Amino acid sequence: MAEQERKKQFETSSGIPIDAVVGPDPSFDADVRLGLPGHFPFTRGVHPTMYRGRLWTMRQYAGFADAAETNRRYHYLLSQGQTGLSVAFDLPTQMGYDSDHAMAGGEVGKVGVAISSLEDMRTLLDGIPLEKVSISMTINATAPILLAFVAAIAKERGTPLGSLSGTVQNDILKEYIARGTYIYPPAPSLRLAIDLFEYCLQHVPKWNFISISGYHIREAGSTAAQELGFTLADGIAYMEEAVRRGLDVNAVGTRVSFFFNAHNQVLEEVAKFRAARRMWARIMRDRFKATDPRAQMLRFHTQTAGSTLTAQQTDNNVVRVALQALSAVLGGTQSLHTNSRDEALGLPTQVSSKLALRTQQIIAYESGTADVVDPFGGSYVVERLTDELEARAQAYIEKVDALGGAAKAVEARYFQGEIERSAYEAQQRLDEGRDVVVGMNRFTEEEAGGAEVTRVDASLGERRAAGLAAWRKARDAGRCQAALARLGEAARGTTNLLPPIVEAIEANATLGEISDALREVFGEHRRNLGRT
Repeated sequence: MAEQERKKQFETSSGIPIDAVVGPDPSFDADVRLGLPGHFPFTRGVHPTMYRGRLWTMRQYAGFADAAETNRRYHYLLSQGQTGLSVAFDLPTQMGYDSDHAMAGGEVGKVGVAISSLEDMRTLLDGIPLEKVSISMTINATAPILLAFVAAIAKERGTPLGSLSGTVQNDILKEYIARGTYIYPPAPSLRLAIDLFEYCLQHVPKWNFISISGYHIREAGSTAAQELGFTLADGIAYMEEAVRRGLDVNAVGTRVSFFFNAHNQVLEEVAKFRAARRMWARIMRDRFKATDPRAQMLRFHTQTAGSTLTAQQTDNNVVRVALQALSAVLGGTQSLHTNSRDEALGLPTQVSSKLALRTQQIIAYESGTADVVDPFGGSYVVERLTDELEARAQAYIEKVDALGGAAKAVEARYFQGEIERSAYEAQQRLDEGRDVVVGMNRFTEEEAGGAEVTRVDASLGERRAAGLAAWRKARDAGRCQAALARLGEAARGTTNLLPPIVEAIEANATLGEISDALREVFGEHRRNLGRT
């Protein structure tokens, strides 16, 4: 008589059934589905030796208050063994508002660092060797401006632009799908994104000019299969725009990167990362005719799942983050951010940030998982999950294609509707106790309040406004206005907008002033709240 199991049915977040015992698939062709590490279709990793050669970049996402405060945090993290920077910007910066704008009220420095001027960027990067430390910037609508700030600082220091390495997110499509920090309508936003592609290929060749982000799609409530399918559909849209612009597919492909979420279900997450590499390799080879193996490789950054962190029993989050980080490593990530245990309460403390970094270091140096390329390769259950996730993600891509591509699917609210449905169903499972979150809906306990959190000084907005007033007073106002006028004129045409943005920055225009010059031409996007 068989033992009674805990559940009637076991399945992943994507609804894929999990059998108690999984055996070999007689039709499984390892040469076709896997290949060797570092070789097409890159299922087993993008490098032949993976972490045996070089560990992933340990890149802790950090940014709060003003540039000086964030700079101190960066130097601390680098002193503790962090190997790359990951910059979080506050909402006004993301939305193209200076810190003294009326729309910035109450949000300055709250969820990231406030950057409005070239002087802010100077302070943020003070003492950071740009030629040695790669910089990732989570910024989208204002991505061209922030990259131009970095380039301007490099020029001031005499650092060749060709030596700069890093990533700018620049994924505006997912903003319409999942986050909402867009400024302009989709068409001019895509123009700006591809302008950045073109500029980097010409001037900053080592820079990854887009990080196509499934992370926020997952945070909005998608399943793993949706995260995979929707992210790759967005990638296809950017590649199609690049082709229309006349850019070389092989050149573009080598500088495109991805950004994924590492969620709780370890086996599904490992399978997701492996499926992503295989799918993108085939998309680039078969759909876009890329011949350079480097252009066929899906390289990605991973962040542990912020949506899984609980305000209850915050120390439990350390365990969650460790398991999520482990799945990213087992899945072959190129860089990794581990969330801090206290982020459900507020900005992480320095102690919590260090513990999050130590989590990565323990996995790297103590677990042994970095010593083997593709540790789950050949696992019956992981290979089956990899195949199933690929099939489900491919079905989503075909649906997006049928709608006319990602931009059309955004307008039709296809992405949004699918994610909303998945998020609702997940919440139902939690409410009914079918899914368990330890410390929140099971194994709960009374807790004393008053946990330490990092708080931003309430006077920061006023101090920032005073600093910006002094900045504007000291500059050549005529030169600045002339540069902004030329930017507006260029926006009405079809030329690449990065050169006039760079010119405006060199004339000491602020981020908000540059964004406003483009607003005057492009207008602002208004969200469609209709239902499909």
